[in-house]
Order: sequence, then structure tokens, then C-alpha cells
Amino acid sequence: MRKYLTEFIGTFFLVFTIALAVASGSDMAPIAIWVMLMVMVYMGGHISWAHYNPAVTLGLLMRGKISMNESVMYWISQVLWSLVAVAIAAGVTGGALVPALGEGVTSMNAIIVEALFTFALVSVVINTAATKATEGNSYYGLAIWFTVMAAAFAAWGISWWAFNPAVGLGPWLFDLLNGGGFGHVWIYLVGPLLWWVLAALYHGYAVRDE
Repeated sequence: MRKYLTEFIGTFFLVFTIALAVASGSDMAPIAIWVMLMVMVYMGGHISWAHYNPAVTLGLLMRGKISMNESVMYWISQVLWSLVAVAIAAGVTGGALVPALGEGVTSMNAIIVEALFTFALVSVVINTAATKATEGNSYYGLAIWFTVMAAAFAAWGISWWAFNPAVGLGPWLFDLLNGGGFGHVWIYLVGPLLWWVLAALYHGYAVRDE
């Protein structure tokens, strides 16, 4: 239970920060999001491996780091508390957060960006935080944080740089429950799905100390 509670806390504050930061319109919004992710990773890394992302959970499941039952509980925690975070943020700001593509960006371009950077993120998490060769290190949080930071800068204005199905699903579910439509939510599922498996397979091939 402590693992799922940690996933709740980390996912909640990540999505809550995203919602408030984006709603603020501040140029400092990306920094607030990246810093929150980093501190939440360090907060929960030694307890739950600090997934806060269904893509990361699937990658770890495929590498045999967690069981299927654990994975399902992780996914429920991540998506549920993403929804709760968006609902509270909407109450605070008076408006809901719905991921959207940049102006003139096609769905295919957004999928490519989401897929490739999800591959990078899952690979970094598995290789720095869930591998015997790097066990006990103190830099995994920075590695994850810098991966997200670089991806966010690169994808700014293209795909809303989610790289995380929970970040896409929570806002979409809230919008759907309030009369919204399906929108672009499928992009934040299909994009990462294309590369979850490849990230896990790469780890299995490249890492020999398991």
C-alpha cells in the first residue's frame, strides 16, 4: 500500500503543478513543472521507484521488476489521482486543463514526438533507477529530470509534451465527465504505446547484469 500511496502523492503533485502552471500563463511554468517532478522522484524513488507514469510502469513490468497485479494498482493510482489533481486545479483556477496540439501540428507529428521522447524517458528511468549496475546511485532523479526538461523544450508547441498517459488521461476524463469530447487523448496513448515495448526490449538487450 505504501507504494501506491507514494504514486498517488507523486502523480497528484506533478499533474496539479502542470495544471496550475499552464493556467497561470507564466513563462516560468516549465521550470515549476520540472522542479516538482525532480523533487517527487527523489521523494518516492526509494519507495515505489517513483513511476508517476503508466508508460514507466509498463516498461518495468516487461523487465520483470514488478508484477502484473502491482502494475494494475500503479495504473489505477496514477490515472485516478491525475483526475483528482485536475479537478482540484479546475476548482482553484475556474477552468479545466485539456492537452492540445500546437497550431498547425498534425496528429502524426504529435505521435512521433510523444513516442520518441517516451522511449527516452522510460529508457532513462529503467537504466538509472531500476538496474543492478546503477543500484543505490544518487543521480537518477537528475537524469530523469533533465530528460523531461530537454524533451519539453524540444516539443514545446508541438504535442503539449505529455510523455505520460496519466497527464493526458486525467484532464481528458475530467473534460469528458463535464460534457467534453474525446479530443486528442488518443495521441497521448498511441504515441507512448509505440515505444513502451521498445524501451523495455532495449534494456533487456543492452543490460547484462540482471
